[in-house]
Formats: sequence, structure tokens, C-alpha cells
Amino acid sequence: MKISYECGPCFLRQAREALDLSTDDEALKMEVIGDIFKYLSENFAQDTNSNSTGSAMHAIIKQKTGCEDPYYAEKIESNRLALKYLDDVKKILDDDDSLENYVKIAIIGNILDFGAFTLDDDIESVIKTSLKKDLTVKDIDEFENSLKTQDKVLYLVDNTGEIVFDKLLLGKIKEYGLEITIAVKSVPILNDACMKEALDAGLDEFGEIVEIGAGTVGYVDSEISDEFREIFNSHEFIISKGMGNYEGLTEIDLSDKDIYFMLCAKCNTISRDIGVNLHDMLLFKK
Repeated sequence: MKISYECGPCFLRQAREALDLSTDDEALKMEVIGDIFKYLSENFAQDTNSNSTGSAMHAIIKQKTGCEDPYYAEKIESNRLALKYLDDVKKILDDDDSLENYVKIAIIGNILDFGAFTLDDDIESVIKTSLKKDLTVKDIDEFENSLKTQDKVLYLVDNTGEIVFDKLLLGKIKEYGLEITIAVKSVPILNDACMKEALDAGLDEFGEIVEIGAGTVGYVDSEISDEFREIFNSHEFIISKGMGNYEGLTEIDLSDKDIYFMLCAKCNTISRDIGVNLHDMLLFKK
């Protein structure tokens, strides 16, 4: 997906957040943000890819500050909070264990920013309210048909915290007898799940966890490893979580794939690109 003008302020918001997590050195922050201004002034254009631009910006921050994982503490806390509410979510699903509800729970995990919650927040209420919302795009019948007719699936995860809720859908997928491969980032980027966070959340219970060979914002096809490309190419059935993976995967030819995108449209650029409203919950086949 290509960037829009609205991506500019978002890049700068991300840069400030990552810098604040990376260093307390105000002079260094000034230097780095100046480098980012320069980079964006030379590379921010309508025909550029949003993921590649964001990845390069975060690489500048890491290189200049020496902090390889600015979101380390936030990722641990996100998984911890999500795990705290896992039993409550299971109880909700006891009342309606339809495939659609499992999909909704996985998307609600994409909505919730566990790093922004505290133990005093009523996350259960947020979950129940979201479960009452209909999926705006709901290719659930096609999705279930793929679960019944395919023998293996590649599941591209997104953020920490969110991956805990993915566990429920992964468990549901296992009931269809599929072999599951779960893909995570190889290098820390934002609050995306890497191998450590996936193992801490217990995703290895549902399938083999593999690394994509890169630490990019979302999926960037030119950056993945040869090993992961082989895995990607060998899977016809793919489930893609989150906006970053959507942004990257829509840049490549997927005509030979049975691919489903599962996300909440959390920004105007994504909403316009898909043709939905802001905050819509989506499961759609591309």
C-alpha cells in the first residue's frame, strides 16, 4: 500500500514515541529527529510504500540511539495483561463458540492496545461491546470452507498482547485438522511479536513458530529471508493479522493465494484503501 499525506504526522508520532523509549538524552533526540526530518523530506512521496518508509525511519532511531528494542518492557506488559484476561474471554466464548466469534476475538485483540491499559480498566466490557458489533466485511463462509478444504495454513501474527487472543482462534483452527505455521518478526520493531514474545504467550502449543528473517514494519517482501520465502510460497492458505501486514502484502501478487486479512481499520488511509469506515472490523478474502 502507498502512503498518503496523513502518514506523515503518523510517522513523526511513532518517531517521538520510539525516541522517548530509546533514550533520555535530549540532545540526541534533537539530532535523531533532525535526521528523520531529512530522511522524510527526501523519501516521503505518493508512490512510496508505507512499510518500507516506516522501517527505514525506525532503523535510523535504532542505529543512532543504540537501543535495539525500544518497546521491550511494553511488550512484556502487553502479553501479561492479555494473559490475565484470557480466561474471561474463554468464558464469553462458552456462550457462543461460533467460528465468527473466534474471528471477532482475534480482531478485538488487534483493536486493544494492551500497553495502554491498566489493571483497573474494564477490558472485559470493551471485549463484550466489541463482540456485539458486526464484522463490516465478513467472508466467514469462505474462510470456513478454506479451513475445511486446506491441509495447512500460514498465520502471520501482529502485535504482542494481541497474539494472546490469537491463541483462541489458533485453537479453533486446530479443530479442523490443519497444520499451522506461525510467523513472527526476526528483529524487534515497534511492539510486534518476535520469537520470545510468541513463546512466552504459548503460541508453540498450536504449531511451529518461524521467523520471517526481518524486523520491518509489517510485511516487506524484499526484506524476508530465503527460508521464509520458501515457507510463504509453499502455503496457499494464509491468514494475515493487522494493518502492517495488509499494507505490505497488497504490494505483491497474491493471485495464487487463498489469503484472508483480519484487522480493524484504525486509520483513514487504510479505511480508504479497503473501502470501509474507520474502526470497522474486517475479515476479507483478497
